[in-house]
Amino acid sequence: MTQGKDAKAAVGTAPSAVSSVCILKKRSDFLRAARSRKVVTQGFILQILDRKDDDPMIRVGFTCSKKVGNAVARNRAKRRLREIARLRLPSCGTPGHDYVLIGRAAKTASQPFEQLLDDLAKALI
Repeated sequence: MTQGKDAKAAVGTAPSAVSSVCILKKRSDFLRAARSRKVVTQGFILQILDRKDDDPMIRVGFTCSKKVGNAVARNRAKRRLREIARLRLPSCGTPGHDYVLIGRAAKTASQPFEQLLDDLAKALI
């Protein structure tokens, strides 16, 4: 039984693949980003806020409204958005910026994954 605990502890303490990216959780951060620049792509909407501070951290948030669908559809869309952010933001994102990815109804969950990756790379330029 202790092997299970050790295995779980090892998984929980594994180093993150994205060390310079932090997740937005406060509503005020999302509202501040909502007043910033927006880039609309076919699969999602990206809000970009330059924090103008000395913190080199890239922060990212994810949201999907009920227009995206039921809970299953919203969660699937957010999982896809989290994954494209994990893959692209460390290399293409700008330190000191906040990014909010917003899922789009019937688009985020159905777009080919490679197209979502390309859309994020183009939106970050």
